[in-house]
Amino acid sequence: MFNDMNIKITDLKKVYGEQTVLDIPNLTLESGQLIGLVGNNGAGKTTLMRLILDVIGATEGYVESDGRRVESDEQWKQYTGSFIDGRFLVDFLTPEEYFSFIARIYGMDEETLKRRLEPFEPLMHGEVLGTRKYLKDFSEGNRQKVGIIGAMMLQPKVLILDEPFNYLDPSSQILVARLIQQMNREYGTTVLISSHNLSFVADISTRILLLEKGRVIKDLENNEGSATAELNEYFGQLTS
Repeated sequence: MFNDMNIKITDLKKVYGEQTVLDIPNLTLESGQLIGLVGNNGAGKTTLMRLILDVIGATEGYVESDGRRVESDEQWKQYTGSFIDGRFLVDFLTPEEYFSFIARIYGMDEETLKRRLEPFEPLMHGEVLGTRKYLKDFSEGNRQKVGIIGAMMLQPKVLILDEPFNYLDPSSQILVARLIQQMNREYGTTVLISSHNLSFVADISTRILLLEKGRVIKDLENNEGSATAELNEYFGQLTS
């Protein structure tokens, strides 16, 4: 079942003091796209995601999700899964308690939760559930896995993940990339991911946005990795 879910950005600015860290006049993340957000540190990737999720307020402009402004209508929270960083976790809970906590918020019963967690068992690799450990005592890699699973088990209409491949070993990175791509294809989920890993982004994204100093400088279709050469040229120029 595919969802009809656009995110529209209009005259969006974020300014800290005298520094403009994000300036996007007009941008639409179209329903069903898997969008990779790339750029060097300080390009504005995380700021954009935080504005879309209303974690921070815009200096100017606004974001609409399904035609509703995110700062004034919270309905978008019911169909959006997200993980930006470890602050999204609840450190004094075990993974089981954390997943149950999220399930209750979204009206998911325990049987549904159990079923939703099954596809993520290879990613957890026997190191997450049943450990009796609090999230604060997990490695950064396993904390990352819990955050990603918590966002994806909702089978959301919109999925937003900031640097989902951070802290993960190569096998887990591949698994996460496949799970993201599978969710996009099977459920029509509109996905926005940021990453410094250009190969993974090029492999799974259908569209790539390149940010530089808070502005979208390239908006690339990515059919079977067609944007790879242009991205490599851009980042290669910066290091040459």
